[in-house]
Order: sequence, then structure tokens, then C-alpha cells
Amino acid sequence: MPKSTRRLLLAALTALVLVATAAITVQRISPYVAAVLIIALAIAPFLVSFEHRRPDAREVVLMAVLTALAVASRAAFAFVPHFKPMAGVVMIAGIALGPRAGFLVGALAALASGFLFGQGPWTPFQMIAFGAAGGAAGLLAARGAVPRADLSLRARLGLAAFGFAFVVLVLGPILDTSTLFLMVSALTPAGAAAVYLAGLPVNAIHGAATALTLLLAASPLLGQIARVRRKYGLE
Repeated sequence: MPKSTRRLLLAALTALVLVATAAITVQRISPYVAAVLIIALAIAPFLVSFEHRRPDAREVVLMAVLTALAVASRAAFAFVPHFKPMAGVVMIAGIALGPRAGFLVGALAALASGFLFGQGPWTPFQMIAFGAAGGAAGLLAARGAVPRADLSLRARLGLAAFGFAFVVLVLGPILDTSTLFLMVSALTPAGAAAVYLAGLPVNAIHGAATALTLLLAASPLLGQIARVRRKYGLE
């Protein structure tokens, strides 16, 4: 890892700790404002490190296409409540392009889809949640846990199970945290428990959509992306 990237990560981590400490100790800081600052600081290293890597223009175009596909997948099922295949497409992007690109595809897809479904104070939470989905799937592929192409039935089932679990345990609760800050006037354990428990059925449907997307679309889409990468020398 370059020294400039390490310094950036250290600075972002220091700022994260300071903001979190201030939010806990100084009562005048809004928890929501503190949360948005933390999210911005968490996203910044990914954006800057990706820019420092000087990606090929063809790779940027491929990322843009996958981002558009993720947004389109959400729009296509807008009539089905809480059924969003977008996280599955973002995870496929992470597997194919790596964790940093997967994170950016997820964050940008959440931001872009907000222009169709409405922007609001929940948008930063959506960006970090879907970005985390792409980054986590990219890390699995980088460590050899998931092949980047030619997935067997067992691999597809395992990936679908991972997608369901990630949405229910990580992505969904991050989105529920936005609801917690916006709907609860005072943060209490009882209020938090009510919000997170109410979100479980929604997250289960979202997780099922993600699992189904990965089970049916991961293998053919990863194969197409692999052919594009070989054709244009992006391996």
C-alpha cells in the first residue's frame, strides 16, 4: 500500500474516532449529523485511493455500465415492495472488479437510484450500505472464496446464502439506523430494538431478492464481464 494511501487511511481513521468521541461526550452534537460525518469519512478513502490508482478509462466505463445496471434492476422491481435486486448486482460487480470498485459501484448506484426514488437524509446510509455490499463481495473474490467466473452450483448457492445473510445482518441494519435517527426523538435501547425488529421482515425480503439475483444472474453476468475484461486487456 503506498505511503500516501496509508496516510489518508490514518487521517480518516483519526477523524472517525474524533467525531465518534465528540458525538458521545458532547451532547449538543446531533447523532444524525455525527453519523453522516462518519459515513463521509468512511467513504472518502475509497474515493481517493481509487483515484490515485489511475484506473483505465475502459475500466471506468465498465463500472459505469454496472452502476447503471444496478440502478435499472432496482427500478424494474419498484412495483414489488422491498424486493430490490440492486445489492445482488453490486455484489457481482465487486466480485468481478475487486473490493474498491465494488464499493464505488454500490455507493454510486445508491446515489443515482435516489434521483428516481427520492433523495433525502437516508441517502448517505444507502451509499455506505450498498458500498459495503460490493466491497465485501470483492474481498471474498480477492481471497479466493468465490471464483470470478464459471461458478458451480455449489458456489452459486454459497454466494446466494452470503448475499442473504449480508443484507439481513449488515446492509439492512445500516439502513434501519437511518430510520432510527429520523423517527426516534430520543435514542433508547427500547426504541432501537423496536426499529431493528420492525425492519427484519423488510430485510428478509430484500435478502431474498439479493439471494435470487446472485443464484440466477451471477454466473452468466460474471462470464460476460470476464470476456469483456479479456477482450480489452483489463485482466
